[in-house]
Amino acid sequence: MIVNIRNRRPRYEVRTITMALAAALSSAAVAEEAETLEQVDVIGVTPTHGVGLPKEKVPVNVQSATAEDLDRQHNLDLSDYMNRNMGSVSLNAAQTNVLQSDLQYRGFTVSPLLGLPQGMSVYVNGVRVNEVFGDTINWDLLPESMINSINLIGGANPVFGLNTLGGALSIQTKNGFTNPGLMGEAYGGAFGRIVTNIESGGNNGTLGYFLNLHNFVEDGWREDQPSDAFNIYGTVGWHTAASTLDLQYFHANTDLTGNGALPIQQLEIDRESFFTAPDITKNHLRMLNLEGTHWFTDTVQFSGNAYYRYNRTDSFNGDGTPFEECEFIEGEFLVAEEDAFACDGTESIAALTPDQQEELVRDEAGNLIDGDFDAVNNKSERDQRGYGGSAQTTFLNDIFGRENQLIAGTAYTQGLVEYRSLVEAAQLDANRVTTRTGIVIDGEDTLLNANTRTWSLYLTDTFSITPEIALTLAGRYNNTRIQTTNVGDPLDEDGDGVDDLSGDHVYTRFNPAVGITWQAMPAVNVYGSYSESARAPTPVELSCADPDAPCLLPNAFLADPPLEQVVAKSFEGGARGQVFGNINWNLGGFYTTNVNDIIFLSTGGVTGNQGYFDNVGDTRRTGMELGLSGLWNRLSWFANYSFVHATFEDAFLSSTPNHPLASPDGTLPVEEGDRIPGIPQHSLKLGADYHLTQAFSFGGDLVFNSGQYLRGDEANLLDTTDAYAIVNIRGEYRFGRHVSAFAVIENLFDTDYETFGLLGEANEVFPNFTDNRFFGPGAPIGGWVGIRISM
Repeated sequence: MIVNIRNRRPRYEVRTITMALAAALSSAAVAEEAETLEQVDVIGVTPTHGVGLPKEKVPVNVQSATAEDLDRQHNLDLSDYMNRNMGSVSLNAAQTNVLQSDLQYRGFTVSPLLGLPQGMSVYVNGVRVNEVFGDTINWDLLPESMINSINLIGGANPVFGLNTLGGALSIQTKNGFTNPGLMGEAYGGAFGRIVTNIESGGNNGTLGYFLNLHNFVEDGWREDQPSDAFNIYGTVGWHTAASTLDLQYFHANTDLTGNGALPIQQLEIDRESFFTAPDITKNHLRMLNLEGTHWFTDTVQFSGNAYYRYNRTDSFNGDGTPFEECEFIEGEFLVAEEDAFACDGTESIAALTPDQQEELVRDEAGNLIDGDFDAVNNKSERDQRGYGGSAQTTFLNDIFGRENQLIAGTAYTQGLVEYRSLVEAAQLDANRVTTRTGIVIDGEDTLLNANTRTWSLYLTDTFSITPEIALTLAGRYNNTRIQTTNVGDPLDEDGDGVDDLSGDHVYTRFNPAVGITWQAMPAVNVYGSYSESARAPTPVELSCADPDAPCLLPNAFLADPPLEQVVAKSFEGGARGQVFGNINWNLGGFYTTNVNDIIFLSTGGVTGNQGYFDNVGDTRRTGMELGLSGLWNRLSWFANYSFVHATFEDAFLSSTPNHPLASPDGTLPVEEGDRIPGIPQHSLKLGADYHLTQAFSFGGDLVFNSGQYLRGDEANLLDTTDAYAIVNIRGEYRFGRHVSAFAVIENLFDTDYETFGLLGEANEVFPNFTDNRFFGPGAPIGGWVGIRISM
């Protein structure tokens, strides 16, 4: 795409948060008639489709990729590509399902799992797609095949709204103007994985269309781990010199099995086994987005969007029982708290006190549940509806004879959640798979509705003080209201006449930012910035924030006490440029403090998933990033190193009863400076592709991550996970212009490695196990071959 970056309307529309632009070269014969255009990378500075800025005027580190980059490496999904290519990014395979990874960026998390503090905002064509209930991100709803470009923008940029604590990921999808043509692709191989993809796009200069069908099926590399995902993406568009209008539709049906982490003693016996099963998550997505732009004059542009999004998530998780077996005169039955009884067969149920009677576990008919039920099935349904839109105006008028870009906008989002859950008594069979009984445990069901509403005003202005120096001032005001309503049995443990699970919370804040860039030399650009952003507590956090009433994720919410919103304050600085004509480099650092950070504190549970959310004071992420990339003859290569030091900055008492060194009440003191679990300090990415001939190319990459502390070991008293390095290779052969074959091998040396760890109760399922450490094993060696046909 050719862009004239002088102070008037771009010749072609600039998609927000895109894209590496091709240079326009004219021959000597027409040089006098051709207009000389500057070769630039244009980066969007707001989530909304509109006019961007040259990368040299953006005062933070930005990492970008195009559809061609994604196609070249044949990664399975977007999170996999980011993990293998981008600085300060790592993955935790908490579910060991390739489409359910926790992604860490600069020590901030974006994940599909409830219970993790989400620290990034994710946008698709200007629509924030963090889920309503827990700000989670479902990677299975973002197939790589529909993506035209991505930008990963560092820092707490307030213009990108809620959750932009560590950064923002903005995705632009394909359309008939950017990706015309017909393409079909299929590949298969290890783990029973078969992936097929078909896309078609075109335009007549004014009207365009694009359609993508993507299907994924696999058996999984671990026992009983089948998954499938089917995605449809389509768009129609109308583009003229002054206006654009695009209507997009997103559709997905996915069925994912995640077998989760294994006790270390089981891991040493069989890495492919599971602890308990099943653990199934199903997503059903429908989304419409209408976005458009219009140039009123050569220097004034309006842009905006309106969307509707619906996602239903059904989960079914079989687990060991959180209840205790207790022997009475009448027999063995389940109780919620074993210490309330003698449990030696001497007590009679009929003689129990009222408080003791409440500790007995019963079904919905009031019958006691037999002690032989050693497992439970946690079932939940989440209907999440979101709608809203944004509108902004861009002004490109000079000020005092200097280039200036001013953008003023507003946004509104509404989210509605209907949450239903229940707990079914079950038994573990000989293979540790839970049975279905239909026995619903009384008092463990939850019926919760949530309503979230956020409206915002934002402003960003970039002024060229001199041709080499640009100053950016920005800010955003957010007003968020979160209402939770218990529509099940009333809960009033404190007797104040107010339902414990219902609540009404309002969070407001203005977040500022200032940044400066300096083109010190033609090949050296220096940048620096300070920014603030915030995230409001989510409905799931507000509904599970009472240490006296811990919940079982993702079920059984019991109380709605207030939580403070989290505010990130971030400094960033660095330099970037080019040396020797074809080597791009960047070197930078960041220093981000989260005020009133929220984390999940475990109070127990077989896999540590019972607990509550709490503000634990300040946390800090400090780090540096070094990136290199280049092109030499037929070789393209890159290297990214990052250091991330994530720490607690306030001492607090952590609830961690599964910790082997915990005090009798299940707590441990966390000191200032202790590292936050789940985040590797050192990360290194190396990669290269070589074109041996015009038809044949091959390449590979290496990913190294250092060890990390286990979740539940916030006090840093246990060993970290082991560091690991994984090598992947690939090759492609082109049979002319339209047909190519490719092959991929991941984990070439079949390395045994673990991407994260946590503390649980291994002896609840394996009585002889004495080590409470669980680890998420990485996938073994796997290979796939495929064919692509394009026209």
